[in-house]
Amino acid sequence: MRRLFLSCIATLAFSSSFAEEAPTYRFSPVNQWDINKTAAYWNPIINYVSEKSGVNLQLKIGRTSADTTSYVLAQEVEFVFTNHLFSPERDKLGWRVFGRRQMPALRGQIAVPADSGITALEQLKGEEMAFAGPEAFIGYKVPHAHLLNKGIDIKVVFGGNQNAAFAQMFAGKVKAVGSNSQLIEGYASREKKAFRVLWSSDEYNDLALMVSGKVPDKDLKAVASAFHGMHLDPKGKGILHQASVSVGLGEDAYFIPANAGDYANYRKFYQSAPASLR
Repeated sequence: MRRLFLSCIATLAFSSSFAEEAPTYRFSPVNQWDINKTAAYWNPIINYVSEKSGVNLQLKIGRTSADTTSYVLAQEVEFVFTNHLFSPERDKLGWRVFGRRQMPALRGQIAVPADSGITALEQLKGEEMAFAGPEAFIGYKVPHAHLLNKGIDIKVVFGGNQNAAFAQMFAGKVKAVGSNSQLIEGYASREKKAFRVLWSSDEYNDLALMVSGKVPDKDLKAVASAFHGMHLDPKGKGILHQASVSVGLGEDAYFIPANAGDYANYRKFYQSAPASLR
């Protein structure tokens, strides 16, 4: 009995030591696709990063992008992949940029089906237009701001995620969609749908990997190193390839170092954005 007791003590000590060596943090990426595709894209990536860094990451996503961002604002997560945190108020929360996905620059776009009779933005006045959700920066705030600045009032419909917004448009439930160029291209490739783009914004960098101030520097460095080096490791490169294919990205997206300066034009947007979008 004494030996069994000592064995249990040793096991508990080992478990405690292991827990200390492998902290666990929640990771919330914006829902760029429906919840199943978002999970299918991210789970293999964060499993790799967890294994490589020795820091456990757990995926935490909501049903919609707004739900996921609510976890972030409630400080229920420690790592994020987002562009929802660059407004003046959210800048005060102390999130730090440590990386971004290496992809062509994004543009906010307003699009209709290729066979639509709508050929000019002015024809959208008074019509229903779908967006992923109110938190989508490039896919909602940027195109909607452009319409408001031109005096084109639309009826906003939120799909909950970008795929749902696209589906509503191609089903004829709304006349147009707001999105970003990357997601439009990916959906067109994956679903064999044709768009007519009526307007494109200036360029913005892809979403940012960001960390809460609650995470110790040693854990951040380990996680950042795993993300940044993933495409240089054959195993990591293979995972990135499969993840990209699964959501229709046009190329194998990987992660590179980044800092706050890479997102200066996001912050600049809020200086002149309509009050309803700040």
